[in-house]
Amino acid sequence: MDIPTVVSAAWLYEHREDTHIAIADCRFSLADPELGQQQYNISHIPGASYFDLNKDLSSPVQQHGGRHPLPDLEVLTQKLSTMGIDAQTLVVAYDDSRFAFAARLWWLLRYLGHDRVAVLDGGFTAWQSLKLPVTDAISTKTPKQFICHLQPSLRVDITDVKARKDLPGVVLIDSREIPRFLGESEPIDPIAGHISGAVNYPWQDVSSSDGYLYSPQEQRQHWQQLQGREIIVYCGSGVTACVNLLSLHLAGIDTSALYVGSWSDWCSYLLVDK
Repeated sequence: MDIPTVVSAAWLYEHREDTHIAIADCRFSLADPELGQQQYNISHIPGASYFDLNKDLSSPVQQHGGRHPLPDLEVLTQKLSTMGIDAQTLVVAYDDSRFAFAARLWWLLRYLGHDRVAVLDGGFTAWQSLKLPVTDAISTKTPKQFICHLQPSLRVDITDVKARKDLPGVVLIDSREIPRFLGESEPIDPIAGHISGAVNYPWQDVSSSDGYLYSPQEQRQHWQQLQGREIIVYCGSGVTACVNLLSLHLAGIDTSALYVGSWSDWCSYLLVDK
């Protein structure tokens, strides 16, 4: 089977019982961190395991490192093993937030060296719109061995950003909404604005308002000016930037890395300097 990057709800329903398919529910709300788990407990795609942005896909916040530092990779690897995921498993991640959280797991798995990962187009809403079955039952998985093959080139830290962002052939992408990029609004972080030299490509621009990714051809058109460039992508905390990384991958551009700490990490050093 070819490894898809995006699958439809109909495709997932057809393949839901394949032994090499694992489904990851990544629903989450930044405003209400317990909501995603509550939604999962009430109703989810049969066989899905829940991955919490704060508890599974991030580690506790420190002075620096941003609002969603990378998770403890040993702990995440153990959870993936417990959820029955190994090198042959295709993981299909979904949310209901236009890939904001599913893309974080998609990127993390690729960072761990696991390319067999896809996102569900249209998310949980697409599944529901087809009136496909849902459940509140927690399925039991047969544990497998997930082995990490770290891909360090997929991430950068603040030192790398400072050293590379102004070099010829390097482009720094801010994935936040235009008002936040311009410093007109900052609802979360203590300082408004953006990293000098960055260009703005809001993460919502790669999908429709109802949560379907645009076609690979449209993704290529969206990023056509950046072909052949080294790309560093950030957002507020290294979460929604992963949607742009997903889009870049669909466009055939894999010369991109995530600044995990993103603006919240950059801010933390600006505060120290004040």
